[in-house]
Amino acid sequence: MKILVTGGAGFIGSAVVRQAVRDGHEVVNLDKLTYAANLANVAPVENAPGYTFEQADICDRAALDRIFETHRPDIVMHLAAESHVDRSIDGPAAFVETNITGTYSLLEASRAFWTDAGRPDTFRFHHISTDEVFGSLGATGQFKETTPYDPRSPYSASKAASDHLVRAWHETYGLPVVLSNCSNNYGPFHFPEKLVPVVILNALHKKRIPLYGDGQNVRDWLFVEDHADALMTVATKGENGRSYNIGGEAEATNLEIVRMICALLDARRPSSVPNETLITFVDDRPGHDLRYAIDPSRIRDELGWQPSVTLEQGLARTVDWYLANEDWWRPLLERQALGQRLGTAD
Repeated sequence: MKILVTGGAGFIGSAVVRQAVRDGHEVVNLDKLTYAANLANVAPVENAPGYTFEQADICDRAALDRIFETHRPDIVMHLAAESHVDRSIDGPAAFVETNITGTYSLLEASRAFWTDAGRPDTFRFHHISTDEVFGSLGATGQFKETTPYDPRSPYSASKAASDHLVRAWHETYGLPVVLSNCSNNYGPFHFPEKLVPVVILNALHKKRIPLYGDGQNVRDWLFVEDHADALMTVATKGENGRSYNIGGEAEATNLEIVRMICALLDARRPSSVPNETLITFVDDRPGHDLRYAIDPSRIRDELGWQPSVTLEQGLARTVDWYLANEDWWRPLLERQALGQRLGTAD
C-alpha cells in the first residue's frame, strides 16, 4: 500500500516510517520540519524504493491537496502534532493551531480526495493520539477505549479536540477512520527534551537530573518500535470507526525510570560518583497528572498485538543507542540548554 505519514521526521513518526518501509509499503513522509523534527531520523530509509519526503504544513490546505493528488495514498497515518506538555503550558497557541486546526485541514483534504476517488472502503485515516486525553487516574484502574475524556493540560485538550474531530468526520461524512491512544513512548531518536533522553544526556555530562515534584507520577512505558508495529497493525487491520488503546504493560514511577537509567549508565560508564546522586527534585509543573495506565485488551484480543519489549530491555536498548549515536544527539543540544525543563509558567 501507499501510506502518507504526517510528522514522519519526528520521534514516533520516524519509527512508523522506518517500520512501514521495512514492511514493503510505499511511504510519503509529510513533515513541516519544526524544532523537534530531524531528517536524520529517517536516514536509514531515505534511499529506499518507494520512499518520498514532502516538506509541508498540515495547516496548508493547498499543499495538502497537491500532495494527495500527486501521491494518492491508501492510508493516512496522522502523527504530526505538538506533543510536549511542558511547552503547551508555556505556549498553548501552537498546540491549538497544529493539533486542532491542522487535524481539521488534514481531515478535509482527506475527505475531498476520498470523495473524488469514489469513496473507496479500503481508504483509512488513522489518527494517532495519547492516553493523556483521559485525564488522571488514582492508585488503581486503567484507561479503556470507553473511558470519558478529561484532559487537564493544553496539550491533552488539543489532542482530545482532534480525536473528537476525527470521530465527527466519520459519523457525519462517513470518512473511514481508525484511532489509537498510546502511553508514554521512549526509545532511539527521542528528541532531548523529554524525561528519558534528558536523564541519559545529563548523566553523561554529570549535570543535575531535574525531576518534577517527588517523582511519584506513574506512567505506562511503551518502547517506540513496539508502538510503530502496533500502529501498522491498527492501520492495516483495525475496524473502521474503532479506537484502540496501545500500552507497554509496564507501569513505573518517574523516579523508578530515572534510577533504572542511572544504574544502566553506571554499569556502562563507571565513575566515582553514582549517577543517582545527580537527581534533583524541582517544583512540579502545573496540573501534573498523577497516573496513567492503559488497558490494551482490545488490540490484543481483536488484532493479536502485544508488546514484545520489556521495560528493562527497552531502557537498556535506549541507553545503548544514545551511547553509540553521539553524532545524532550532539547537534540537537545546540538547539536548547542541556537539562532544561519547561512548564513552570504561573
